[in-house]
Amino acid sequence: MGQKINPLGFRLGTTQSHHSLWFAQPKKYSEGLEEDKKIRDCIKNYVQKNIRISSGMEGIARIEIEKRIDLIQIIIYMGFPKLLIEDKPRRVEELQMNVQKELNCVNRKLNIAITRISNPYGDPNILAEFIAGQLKNRVSFRKAMKKAIELTEQANTKGIQVQIAGRIDGKEIARVEWIREGRVPLQTIEAKIDYCSYTVRTIYGVLGIKIWIFVDEE
Repeated sequence: MGQKINPLGFRLGTTQSHHSLWFAQPKKYSEGLEEDKKIRDCIKNYVQKNIRISSGMEGIARIEIEKRIDLIQIIIYMGFPKLLIEDKPRRVEELQMNVQKELNCVNRKLNIAITRISNPYGDPNILAEFIAGQLKNRVSFRKAMKKAIELTEQANTKGIQVQIAGRIDGKEIARVEWIREGRVPLQTIEAKIDYCSYTVRTIYGVLGIKIWIFVDEE
């Protein structure tokens, strides 16, 4: 069997940087990690509840956290920030209050900024959400995959691979289906590859979506 490794962890320090920047003593490390998870979950839940129902997409590409002694700086990279901010400009303050309540941080300031990414469909997380939405609406998986590939072609990427696993189309035996367009050099460390795995709950059961996008070579 080929040994699989997460493409992001594999490239840390070359083409990939960390999404959390902070330092902790070994004994306090697990607390910091737990805090990061709480922050990310809290933001995702808030966005899910408050985004306009029609779109059904959160559109969060990634959440970066930077911690200092007296400040937690959070940057949310979104594909469609309008969906969240458009109705209420005070949404960001409300989100800030929610996260602060969740963390119970009294002596630290919290700062949240929302940044728009230029090519939303060039990001695997947003694409995976799109495919998940299609599968929930009972669109055929091949159609959903092809549509996703069409969307990435507009974002000027060099290659994409999409894989869906599970009880596809409600079949009794689970299987894995994949499709590749362009080049996806997973073994080349210099190649900048974006990756995401996403779980979608359909009426037949749980499906797993994995997406690799080859952005460019350093």
